[in-house]
Amino acid sequence: MAAPATSPPAPTSLKRIVAASLIGTTVEWYDFFLYGSAAALVFNKLFFPGSDPLVGTLLSFLTYAVGFAARPVGALVFGHYGDRLGRKKLLVLSLLMMGGATFAIGLLPTHATVGTAAPVLLTVLRLVQGFALGGEWGGAVLLVSEHGDARRRGFWASWPQTGAPAGQLLATGVLSVMTALLSDAAFASWGWRVPFLLSGVLVVVGLWVRLSVDESPVFKAALASAEVRRAEGTAVEKTPLVAVLKYHWRDVLIAMGARMAENISYYVITAFVLVYATSHTGLSQQTALNAVLIASALHFAVIPAWGALSDRIGRRPVYLLGAVGVAAWAFPFFALVDSRQFGLLLLAVSVGLVFHGAMYAPQAAFFAEMFATRMRYSGASIGAQFSSVAAGAPAPLIATALLADFDSPTPIALYVIAAALLTLVAVGVARETRSRDLAAVDGTATAGALRASGPGAAEGGASSAVPS
Repeated sequence: MAAPATSPPAPTSLKRIVAASLIGTTVEWYDFFLYGSAAALVFNKLFFPGSDPLVGTLLSFLTYAVGFAARPVGALVFGHYGDRLGRKKLLVLSLLMMGGATFAIGLLPTHATVGTAAPVLLTVLRLVQGFALGGEWGGAVLLVSEHGDARRRGFWASWPQTGAPAGQLLATGVLSVMTALLSDAAFASWGWRVPFLLSGVLVVVGLWVRLSVDESPVFKAALASAEVRRAEGTAVEKTPLVAVLKYHWRDVLIAMGARMAENISYYVITAFVLVYATSHTGLSQQTALNAVLIASALHFAVIPAWGALSDRIGRRPVYLLGAVGVAAWAFPFFALVDSRQFGLLLLAVSVGLVFHGAMYAPQAAFFAEMFATRMRYSGASIGAQFSSVAAGAPAPLIATALLADFDSPTPIALYVIAAALLTLVAVGVARETRSRDLAAVDGTATAGALRASGPGAAEGGASSAVPS
């Protein structure tokens, strides 16, 4: 099947949709990454005192991982209702939940004030953050993918992906400013709270933009079609989760495998590096934060470029390039950090994030194109977020534990390489999706017949066509 015949939206309309998704994802990732940076820098002292510094960091990263455990639950809940009620409503809810939880963390009493209740409250709010983020990603990328011009879907859908480095940039930037302006004592006393409280302002801006956009036309058309068939009694619509597991189980597994290298490498490069650079090589917090800050700006810039390239040569080639890149860079990454020179540290993080961007950029369009419209939110969210439990959640924890046990970066580099191999297998067996018409993924062919047609024929159709 060729590119969709449906006409693309007006440029101003599409740009507004992209802006709404980008601002929302930036706010949500700011909130999520702010916790990760604070976990590496101060939470071990404020909420888990009395432990060995590295043990305290492990406990701090454990609460960090709890947020990932809640993401699959968020994916299930938000995916179900997003496929039933629409993308926009659920995106507004996810933004409110994430912002509220982050703001509340900024008000939390520490262990010195309320004892063990402090880490318990911190963990609860981290669960809310994870639940909200589990529903955010799928809705944001689908809102753009389903509005955009199919010929440039990879480019436009990559913009919500830049919300991750933008959020990282904001979170690291604010923390970097606070640590530069304040003494260690002042930062530990009250300065760390300021970035969390600023989340309230960002949420207001995000809501204002997000409420101004319209629902996805592809979803509205699929919903109307389903209502007509239901009224005529010609079809019984399955629950999105049931339909995904029945018709798209292979695509869910592919998405999960594709996320392994992308997720693990990102948190090693941006979160664990703060621990490694400060505790193992003796660099200052400010130096490590500045390196991540500058590299995140480069990461932001290259993601749309990788997305545009995926429109020209396909999602799979770009994704595979990124997986090979992070595997090849694993050992040089730590060697450069061990140099204790800021320029080489910056080079290590920057190149790592450029390779990561080659996986992250086409991911939005790639995952959206795998699933039928009326289960796309569920399918994309489940595939993306369930893998986070095995990938991103334990990545800083595993890396920190390996460092504590071996006092060497070698096992950590091997860990990243193993994840890259899993991703190479998953993406290698996937079918190319670049030319698929999202509006045509509506069950005009059976899943079995489409699979039998082979990878080449599948490029233009649904991965597993099912009732929309």
